[in-house]
Amino acid sequence: MADAMTHFDIKKGWFSKIDGGNLKTLMEEVFGSVKEEGELLVSSYGAMARIEAKIVSKTVLDVATTNVDDIKALSDEEILNSKRKLNEFLEKATGFDAKARMKRAQQKAKKGEL
Repeated sequence: MADAMTHFDIKKGWFSKIDGGNLKTLMEEVFGSVKEEGELLVSSYGAMARIEAKIVSKTVLDVATTNVDDIKALSDEEILNSKRKLNEFLEKATGFDAKARMKRAQQKAKKGEL
């Protein structure tokens, strides 16, 4: 099963970009195929055997990834490309780039909200 879900803040006013079927369309653009499993949108790409995404609210997106079993068989470039794709997806889905997401997570950790 996938690792624990990670909560990502969604930028104020950004929700309309992923509402309805838009998150699924976005996942298809970034990762290729996507299937629905209940509330979860599930895909895979490169080093990630499973990518799960779920809209929790207008301000929170949950994402979990599971690496392929034989990650050592992949090249560094394949692993880096997978990470880039995940970052691209998260930026398009939340409106925050990697630096902003990290900063927000650090602020929440300081406040004891994580």
